[in-house]
Amino acid sequence: MTKENYLSGQVLLIDKPLNWTSFQVVNKLRWEIRQAFDIKKIKVGHAGTLDPLATGLLVICTGKMTKQIDTFQGQVKEYTGTIVLGSTTPSYDLETEINETFSTTHVTEASILDTTKQFIGDIQQYPPVFSALKKDGKRLYEFARAGETVEIKPRTVAISEFEITKINGLNIDFRVVCSKGTYIRSLANDFGKALNSGAHLSALRRTKIGNFDVDEAVSIEFFIRALSLE
Repeated sequence: MTKENYLSGQVLLIDKPLNWTSFQVVNKLRWEIRQAFDIKKIKVGHAGTLDPLATGLLVICTGKMTKQIDTFQGQVKEYTGTIVLGSTTPSYDLETEINETFSTTHVTEASILDTTKQFIGDIQQYPPVFSALKKDGKRLYEFARAGETVEIKPRTVAISEFEITKINGLNIDFRVVCSKGTYIRSLANDFGKALNSGAHLSALRRTKIGNFDVDEAVSIEFFIRALSLE
């Protein structure tokens, strides 16, 4: 592609690596595109944040296509991942250490499969306190890291599919299809409560946004190499 292609607008599908923030990916790609084509300024944005501990599909828009970001963000998303039963963390994932453990002796494969039904359809969900949502001008994770208590209101989200793909002891692999605004970390935490135990998320991968599929995405390194050949 040419300089004009990127300025007029492109949709790039990137497979975000572990431990990168979505913002870091955007910054890296913006810098690489500017360097490759000697562009002083170009708009680059992403259509939906992924947590640093999540991998998978990031839809990146450049130039005039950044006007479509809201449209892409509103589309249905698919995730796969692993929920660990029997323990919780304040962040609902591995960003923070385990703070409580629970009995799982009463949990059976049948109860795990049956409990997924409680989360199909429109549900009320509390976002994690360790999240980038804002309250009173501050990110929720800022309150959490400062040890401050903050009231979080539930939101209505829609889950159309919640499939258990593998059960290996306390590790439960799953696939979820959901609406914009759904926190899979919160789903993991609520799933543990529904089983009268506890749970947290140990792995998460976004596989689809609308018709975009992670199988069509490239790594950051691949994209940079391809830029050097253009």
